[in-house]
Amino acid sequence: MADARAAAPAAAVPEPEEPAAPYSGRTAWARSLAAPVRDFLSTETGSAAVLLAAALAALVWANSPWWHSYESVWRTTLSIRLGGGTLSTDLRHWINEGVMTFFFLVVGLEAKREFDMGELRERRRLAIPVLAAAGGMAVPVAIYEAFNAGAPGAHGWGAAMSTDTAFALGALALLTPRAATRLRVFLLTLAVVDDMFALLVIATVYTSHVSLPALAAAAGLAAALLALRFAPAWRREVSIVLGVALWVALFKSGIDPVIAGLAVGLATAAYPPAREDLERATALTRSFREQPTPELARSAQLSLRSAISPNERLQYGLHPWTSYVFVPLFALANAGVHFSGGLIGNAVGSPITLGILFGYVLGKPLGILGASLIASRPALRGPRPSLSWASLLGGGAIAGIGFTVSLLISSLAFSGQRLQEAKLGVLASALLAPAVAWSVFAVYRRLPRRVLARQIGATAEDILDLAGDVDPQRDHIRGPDDAPVTLVEYGDFECPYCGQAESVIRELLASFGDDVRYVWRHLPLNDVHGHAQLAAEAAEAAASQGKFWEMYDAMLAHQDELTPRQLGRIAAELGLDVDRFWDQLRGHEHSSRVADDVSSADASGVSGTPTFFINGRRHYGAYDVGALTQAVGAALRRARLTSSSERTAAEAQPASR
Repeated sequence: MADARAAAPAAAVPEPEEPAAPYSGRTAWARSLAAPVRDFLSTETGSAAVLLAAALAALVWANSPWWHSYESVWRTTLSIRLGGGTLSTDLRHWINEGVMTFFFLVVGLEAKREFDMGELRERRRLAIPVLAAAGGMAVPVAIYEAFNAGAPGAHGWGAAMSTDTAFALGALALLTPRAATRLRVFLLTLAVVDDMFALLVIATVYTSHVSLPALAAAAGLAAALLALRFAPAWRREVSIVLGVALWVALFKSGIDPVIAGLAVGLATAAYPPAREDLERATALTRSFREQPTPELARSAQLSLRSAISPNERLQYGLHPWTSYVFVPLFALANAGVHFSGGLIGNAVGSPITLGILFGYVLGKPLGILGASLIASRPALRGPRPSLSWASLLGGGAIAGIGFTVSLLISSLAFSGQRLQEAKLGVLASALLAPAVAWSVFAVYRRLPRRVLARQIGATAEDILDLAGDVDPQRDHIRGPDDAPVTLVEYGDFECPYCGQAESVIRELLASFGDDVRYVWRHLPLNDVHGHAQLAAEAAEAAASQGKFWEMYDAMLAHQDELTPRQLGRIAAELGLDVDRFWDQLRGHEHSSRVADDVSSADASGVSGTPTFFINGRRHYGAYDVGALTQAVGAALRRARLTSSSERTAAEAQPASR
């Protein structure tokens, strides 16, 4: 270090001639699809277009000159024989009961993730979406029965109860591109809950014959799946065998085997990557680089895989298939309706068609809003709603899109002409429900600001992901202390992604001005970057002389050369007392300050860099200019409305006295 201390000031750190272009490419985090809600929703949103195309293709095929082939293809029998055992059914049932198992597996995985890591980890908040889902099923069923009581179609009430996840989330993205994450999570939770109820209805109401021995075997296999989480090894391989066996047992029992997918998903653990596991994976990968043997290759592979929860690994592999292949294939096999001469005329007056249509378009929003009002009553000690009542009504209207499960139940409850009428009701609801939702959101956007502020002020506070409040006396802050939006980054000065994000942060601060303050916290990845700890302590040494942000800018501009010699040159160029600077580094005077940031990162579930928090909520997904601008903009709008609500309440207090 003596050479570094003696570094001549002439070795100045060159200033870049032009500011770096804002980073706008896809980041490693955005590519990883680590199953956060943001990535789940974006995948479902994109799949809605594919699902719609498949439904339209089915309609075109069913009304083409070759319309007879539509039914004949899907009624083709496919049998699998192993020894004396046989699984045999037609192609449509293989899709409805086999392929759709993977769809419900993903639904179960996402539900489990929300319970373990997401909005629903605070169990009290389950009350409103669960009861809203129940109301959103009970009222449509009541409307359906009002049309069909005593009629031959009364048995098909289950076709009017379940929201289609992919279509609903796709419609939400189209109707309200800036919709808050709260509304997306509420709609997703509601869809998951009513999918679970729908599967129970299928198992208990639309199952004509039950084999008790097969059902007992299925129960035993389900218990074995739950116990498998305590197995020390071979969990992945054994779980696949048990999952397939569970599906076969349910198939033989007479109960719709798609329940197996939901059961496996709910039993699959979700947890954030632990820093210790990541460091172990890095060490094993380096060992393999030095000694590329099969044993070390397998050890590194297993270590990398175990660092990510099985829930996230399964979603990463299955989600694209379910969204872009399996569910569209289901739509192709089930959405085809042959419009014969009298079908439209009969459907207009059909209690089956009208019951499904009005159940979804009218019953869903009223049931969801009414149940949410009841669940949040202070007299019942209910929690505060996470959404304004106008948002709940709009979300309820979007939930009126029934497709996948509705068609599945229709195919179980009806046949022939009644099945065609039920399908028309389902398709009509998928067209009309988004129009109703658009009208609700159009009115909502035109409400007076004071009304909006009062609505926002009545909602529940955010669940904060950031451990440790921002402290202006301790934290390094760019921007005014009283800014309504706080952006916290955990970073590593040698992390290339942090370097790419720095230009994004600069553009963000320039765009939002005094509305945003930016906080840097240290998370040196010492197992990956050799000089990360030294750089973090150097930044704190510069901070002790009032030059933190100058050192921050210089080090991120020269990430690939943060050697002791280069750090000495930067310190000299910035006009620091270089002797004091090196005395502090040699004595590790600031190591405890860096360790405090690392501890807060661990407490916040942070294991990689960069990781961002916006007003205490973790930002998932891409961190390019567009993604962060949208997230910060949403936080700013909510902060302003909340502040307006607080002022309104304060002004009303003297009058009330």
